[in-house]
Amino acid sequence: MNVILAIDPGSRLTGYGVIAQQGRQLQYLGSGCIRLTGSTKQPLSLAEKLRLIHDGVSELITQYSPQQFAIEQVFMAHNPDSALKLGQARGAAIVAAARAELPVAEYSARQIKQAVVGTGAADKSQVQHMVMALLGLDKKPQADAADALAVALCHAHSQQYLTALGGAASKIVRGRLRR
Repeated sequence: MNVILAIDPGSRLTGYGVIAQQGRQLQYLGSGCIRLTGSTKQPLSLAEKLRLIHDGVSELITQYSPQQFAIEQVFMAHNPDSALKLGQARGAAIVAAARAELPVAEYSARQIKQAVVGTGAADKSQVQHMVMALLGLDKKPQADAADALAVALCHAHSQQYLTALGGAASKIVRGRLRR
């Protein structure tokens, strides 16, 4: 069984999703959010938020013992400052995975939506609906957690494709393609 931990990074909420993959079978293991807010009197500094992301991802790695780590790539939004903060949040999560010696896979938002919904232009509600359907969930996960589960599903589908492609390539290398 292959356990995948996926992260949807954010500067206020960082979503996480954990699934197990065995062949084509997928099983929901957990999801939620790492909250990056302080008290109303004392907002957290960027450094404190990055530490919380790193520590939170490290705890998830300890709790679930994943073999794979997947994360959404930064997309350039209208606000460069937001993109920079998002990149730093990603970096904190990636460092936690790298310290645990997990392979890190990165996917664009468009790739994730295409893999889960069938269109790269899907909206958040469509992603939530398909995550529920594909994992057999009874209720909608929080939006950031659903996005992280979508990253995990995208990674699982990519791994299935690569495995199938590798099998086809080995048949071709042996001299002929068998059907």
